[in-house]
Amino acid sequence: MLTAEGVSLVYRAGGVETVAVRDVSLTIGEGEFTGLMGPSGNGKSSLLYLLSGLKAPTAGTVAFTGRDYRSLGPEGLSDLRRREFGFVFQQHFLINYLTVLENVLVAARPGDRAARERALDLLERLGLQGCRRRLPHQLSGGQRQRVAVARALVGRPRIVFADEPTASLDRATASEVVRALEQYRDGGGSVVLVTHDHAVLSGADRVLTMRDGRLVD
Repeated sequence: MLTAEGVSLVYRAGGVETVAVRDVSLTIGEGEFTGLMGPSGNGKSSLLYLLSGLKAPTAGTVAFTGRDYRSLGPEGLSDLRRREFGFVFQQHFLINYLTVLENVLVAARPGDRAARERALDLLERLGLQGCRRRLPHQLSGGQRQRVAVARALVGRPRIVFADEPTASLDRATASEVVRALEQYRDGGGSVVLVTHDHAVLSGADRVLTMRDGRLVD
């Protein structure tokens, strides 16, 4: 479904080049939970940004269902991310003046009449049914992160990209977040999750390790 062929990513600043990703080839299948592990600074997040179209590769190609990202242009790529992908980051990035329910519905597709019902169901599954009218500042850090997960899932994306979504959470809350992603995978969606913590990947279909910008297994 999603393929990367020989992708590299080089950051350039002040005449200095830093190679974040080195000649990586990877396929993400439908309904597959893939974990990316490795020490900090070894390219995990950079690879996730390439796969999701948030960054363009310096070399190589990335394609979703056979469509090369380069052929889509900025507007087409933005539309692809909005329609087909969901995102969960270490920071929740909730909108402060919107309620929990409104924050989740931000990611719903226009005209999706069933989105509200799905949003309420997701909030209940994540233990947030009593929080739907609260604002982000009235929530704990773990609650805010669970809202971000519900937001990522409400549009029924084909792939969810999660970048260190449990790094600042306690073990119990982290388990709830990962369980929601596993249930989404069980329903046919795909997950790409970057983490330092191997324990959160116990339910993953495969775990890949990055070192010095390369996949080593």
